[in-house]
Amino acid sequence: MSVAIDRLGPADTELVAGRIAEAFTALEVTFWLVPDASKREAVLAGDFEILVDHAMRHGLVHATADRAGVAVWLPSVGEPPPPPPDYDSRLAAACGEWTDRFQHLDELFEANHPHADHHHLAFLAVQPERQSQGLGSALMEHHHAWLDDNGMPAYLEASSARGRDLYARHGYRAGEPFRVPDGTPFWPMWREPIGR
Repeated sequence: MSVAIDRLGPADTELVAGRIAEAFTALEVTFWLVPDASKREAVLAGDFEILVDHAMRHGLVHATADRAGVAVWLPSVGEPPPPPPDYDSRLAAACGEWTDRFQHLDELFEANHPHADHHHLAFLAVQPERQSQGLGSALMEHHHAWLDDNGMPAYLEASSARGRDLYARHGYRAGEPFRVPDGTPFWPMWREPIGR
């Protein structure tokens, strides 16, 4: 199946953040991040909007033509980009009483992030009713082609066993998981470029 992939721009930030939040509310870690189910998706969307906005300026944001699937890549090559402007205050505004949990997760991600040059797949999300149709794979393969042509590794943190297994099928190797305080694991995963 051929899936058309588009690169998105800043005008699509809210759409992408909402798509990620919609897909991620079922992930186990979000139950710890935002215990109140009635507020979970909105809080996640607010947090993701900060990160997607940052990626629009310093990374690559792709979507399927119908916008059912999105991928957010952040190149980690050479000097790191500046952090999102006013990050602490924006995070507090988005996450409210759960801000400290999001800060804790940020610290875990930073502590486990590799130092070698790579592209970081920060988010891969597909509308729940469109999952298992190959959209996530198409989004990965689209950017993997560039990574392979340019000899660039990739990195991500898998937030579920299902995700970990999907990424493994695309050449990612899982390291030892790290965990949020309730024990929910994240698997750091690394992909070496494939020679063409």
